Amino acid sequence: MNSETVHVATGRRKSAVARIRLSPGSGQVQINKRPLEDYFGRATSRMVVQQPFELVELVGRFDVHANVRGGGLSAQAAAIRHGITRALMLSDGQLRPALKKAGY
Repeated sequence: MNSETVHVATGRRKSAVARIRLSPGSGQVQINKRPLEDYFGRATSRMVVQQPFELVELVGRFDVHANVRGGGLSAQAAAIRHGITRALMLSDGQLRPALKKAGY
């Protein structure tokens, strides 16, 4: 993957829609221009967002910029997870079997 490559994907859950930009970086996650910790107060929601990276052992290698609308916070977290999963599959197609098996 080229160091300048940015992968864009959309994730959905119920009525929540998340637009994700995934770029090589240090693992920073921004949601609606706010850090992950500020946007999601519950540790469970923060964990849901990080699950795809933990599964494929890429924690800290990508920066995520997400814009999310609609739904509740739980559905928004799941929509972001879905978008991150789709962006990861765009970056490396060989990640698909593991991500699909996990149901992301």
